[in-house]
Amino acid sequence: MKIYYDENMPFAKEFFSELCQLDRGTNGHEQGELVAFSGRALTAEQVADADVLLVRSITEVNEQLLHLNEKISFVGSATIGTDHVDLTYLEKRNITFHSAPGCNAISVAEYVLSALVVLAERYLFDLSSLTVGIVGGGNTGTRLSEKLAALGIRYKICDPLLEKKQAEQSTVNTTDGSVDNRAYVPLSDVLACDVISLHVPKVEGGEHPTYKLLNAENLALLRDDQILISACRGDVIDNHALLALKKAGHGVKVVLDVWQGEPNVLESLISYTEIATAHIAGYSLEGKARGSEMLYQALCQQLVIPPKYQLTDFLPSASIPAIEINQDFNQILLNQLVKMVYDVRRDDAIFRQQLFVQGFDNLRKNYPVRREFSAVTVTLLSNTFSDVPHRLGFSKNV
Repeated sequence: MKIYYDENMPFAKEFFSELCQLDRGTNGHEQGELVAFSGRALTAEQVADADVLLVRSITEVNEQLLHLNEKISFVGSATIGTDHVDLTYLEKRNITFHSAPGCNAISVAEYVLSALVVLAERYLFDLSSLTVGIVGGGNTGTRLSEKLAALGIRYKICDPLLEKKQAEQSTVNTTDGSVDNRAYVPLSDVLACDVISLHVPKVEGGEHPTYKLLNAENLALLRDDQILISACRGDVIDNHALLALKKAGHGVKVVLDVWQGEPNVLESLISYTEIATAHIAGYSLEGKARGSEMLYQALCQQLVIPPKYQLTDFLPSASIPAIEINQDFNQILLNQLVKMVYDVRRDDAIFRQQLFVQGFDNLRKNYPVRREFSAVTVTLLSNTFSDVPHRLGFSKNV
């Protein structure tokens, strides 16, 4: 069996090498093989003999890519979104498809939290005084809301699709199996919040499109004292309209991890952002590797074999694996904890200094190792201290 995988999938060799050998010799001369490829440059000729194709979001999977391949039976995307995959075409050819919903949701939520911590320090505001508007109540929006709740930060969620399901079914199961009793609000309510954080897929057409969801008309509704964060898909914000707004002197503080036209970035917009990064919000080691693990489990299921490995078999220890806290929790301690694990200013500096030297895709390909809060064990030295660190996702000492 020949398995082709995106070179940016962590632990792909560890997870999939043995699966390649399952049918070694069954077709005479064919040998099992695990082949890495560059995601944006993949061609139909390269994958003409693939049995399994494992991609990330930068690879368009469609008839143009697979028309030379007559034997492929499984396509997986180690990402949350599926807008880069022609699902209708795969279904027509009876090719099994799996994505990795929720794999990097925690990573993106921690990116947003790091950005808020940095901006709170930069502009001397109290995080607990904010109201955060979340556009998209799926895996990522839910994980973000949980971290905000742990900090006592108020939030509102806009998700017309989930709201519709809720109305039709009275209750709808969330990603973790619990009942969704959340109160959803219209987009106008979210756009009035102190912080607006976008976590929706790219959807063109239909009843609830997200393509250019924040266009010139919606952007004009924003106040000067608001914060706008986009860590989902670049096309959700009209970048040219946002640039025009900022050039006109609007004071909204902008955090952009995603850009229209990636890998090409609207260069003149960068200088108007507070934080700018190369679509790496979900690029924690755990987030990316969780996608590899989920596709491994799906392929094992397709092959009707029990999974042999899990992510914890391969994850290394964090550089600072454990800390002790001997004071009550406050915003200064939050600042220290978050930055110890992930300081988004590092990625902002890399982006501004290296984008036009390395290029957008190379920044992603060569992204420095980043861990999630769970990689660090926090021990509270007194039971009187707040348990906020553990509710934020830091591990407990057991």
